[in-house]
Amino acid sequence: MTQKDQKFGYYGHLSNAVRPQGPVLEPHQVILRPLVTEKSTELSQARTYAFEVSTWANKQDIKAAAEFLFSVKVEKVRTMNRAGKVRRFKNGLGRLPHWKKAYVTLHPDSNPLDLF
Repeated sequence: MTQKDQKFGYYGHLSNAVRPQGPVLEPHQVILRPLVTEKSTELSQARTYAFEVSTWANKQDIKAAAEFLFSVKVEKVRTMNRAGKVRRFKNGLGRLPHWKKAYVTLHPDSNPLDLF
């Protein structure tokens, strides 16, 4: 395998080893706000909490930020990228920004969060 083959995958895209991962984020930059909805309130009974997080953050960043900010032990993190909705504005259609949502499940030994 040549050096070019190692850097680029079979289809010519950058491999994960050299793909840029974005800026290094502080914990308060990773978790932007809790999501207080009917569904998230019900999930909090099962020790699962919903947050809006930075689009640059990965699951490891979110877990470390939640453990640091809330002094809890995180068992699992699930993420999803949400597409921005199309909205009508003054002169026609516009689009709200894309955002990322994370569900953080706490370890059974951990204390619950007081978000609501």
